[in-house]
Amino acid sequence: MTKIALDKTDRKILSILQADGRLSNQDVAEQVALSPSPCLRRIKRLEEAGVIRQYVALLDPDKIGLGLLAYVNVRLEKHSEAAAHSNARALGAANAPPSPRADFAESVAQWPEVVACYAMTGEMDYLLRVHVEDMDHFSRFMMATLLRHPAVLDVKSSFALQRVKDTTALPLV
Repeated sequence: MTKIALDKTDRKILSILQADGRLSNQDVAEQVALSPSPCLRRIKRLEEAGVIRQYVALLDPDKIGLGLLAYVNVRLEKHSEAAAHSNARALGAANAPPSPRADFAESVAQWPEVVACYAMTGEMDYLLRVHVEDMDHFSRFMMATLLRHPAVLDVKSSFALQRVKDTTALPLV
């Protein structure tokens, strides 16, 4: 990972866009005391460097019927990983099946209830952020999808009771 050098103006532009990505270049330029052309060049450079990944609309999950937020820790079968690697070596790399971790990651990408998935250190292998309608929806997701995945050994779920802080803005030090 290459860290991009950011000056004070870049950080201010990023802070402004994190708060409101729909602002026009003219509005951003005025707030950072630049003329529109140099401001646009800076924004384009930040986009091309991947500092600005994308622009999105953030939805309120409650307003669209996804009122239950769960965090699910997932532990995969370790011996499956070792068995897959030894079988892959025996079969030759061309015929090797995907590892349980790779298979799990591909599966998670297809599950719409999972809005974030992180590989973790510690006792559990993955942390999932899951948005669902209600406990019945969560139960269906767990029983019909997550627990049916062949690599899943154990899960532990926690439910959000109250939103204390929820931001997408990164700290720009």
